[in-house]
Amino acid sequence: MDGILYDAQRQGRISFYMTHYGEEAMIGSAAALLPEDVVFGQYREAFMLVYRGFSIDEFVNQCFSNELDHGKGRQMPVHYGSKRLNFQTISSPLGTQIPQAAGAAYALKMSGANACTLCFFGEGAASEGDFHAGLNMAATLKCPVVFFCRNNGYAISTPSSEQYRGDGIASRGIGYGIDTIRVDGNDIWAIYNATKAAREMAIKEQKPILIEAMTYRIGHHSTSDDSTKYRDRKEVEERAQFDNPMTRLRRYMELKNWWNQEEEDSYRKQIKKDILKSFTAAEKRKKPAIKHLFTDVYDELTPNLVQQQKELEKLIKKYPEYYNIDEYASS
Repeated sequence: MDGILYDAQRQGRISFYMTHYGEEAMIGSAAALLPEDVVFGQYREAFMLVYRGFSIDEFVNQCFSNELDHGKGRQMPVHYGSKRLNFQTISSPLGTQIPQAAGAAYALKMSGANACTLCFFGEGAASEGDFHAGLNMAATLKCPVVFFCRNNGYAISTPSSEQYRGDGIASRGIGYGIDTIRVDGNDIWAIYNATKAAREMAIKEQKPILIEAMTYRIGHHSTSDDSTKYRDRKEVEERAQFDNPMTRLRRYMELKNWWNQEEEDSYRKQIKKDILKSFTAAEKRKKPAIKHLFTDVYDELTPNLVQQQKELEKLIKKYPEYYNIDEYASS
């Protein structure tokens, strides 16, 4: 899916995309949670939705911002969300999900729920004030939240060596009195076991846990980025070859006789066919109805919004040559 949608952006068919290359082992965290656990993502956590049952159609509809997009075209591509799957909608501003996850965990605690929140963020987001506010709130209020830092070495173009002088992000958790663990972020089993243990501790002991997963971002930060401008291409190629989480898992599974080349080829062929089918259908669909410019902020439209909506309708009728709404779904 990453390859197809990345290429689609380069062809001008969607506006933006972010890949998961190099960080695929993070899916181990999805397997360690239960459906009632609430997830706050940053933007490179599509694996969580895949594991929980988000369909390929739902992914591509969101990236095309079409009439079936759950966000009704109001978000950038890859800003997924699903109430059904307890996955809070991704927000572009960096780090805002951290105090939100602490607050949601406190609500779960007050309700007596047997669940926790899990909050993903990169090491770059840990430079935001929201990181410190969120961790301190969770620590002092003893919130059942698992903070999960994906330390992939780069905050867009800024390497971690220029972000901090301390011992990564893990040391900050200790400073806030939060039990912390650092793991190999390219080992799916390490990710799974650490997250499983963290979840159990967070719920049973009603307190926050911090996980720092050390990994490496193989791809560009996003389709708006060219990482060859700030890091050596050879560095990327070496990491992709010698410490690739996909290769490590595949070799392990082959040694256990759980997987083979024939199954690999068959699966890749089928999943590519499925993604292209969904892609083609999503691209042909219309954009969300114009009325959704005004809905969902208030339970009932306020007088000024009603006035604006009527004014827009009047302009569309008066100047149809300037307001072509054929591409939009009917109200």
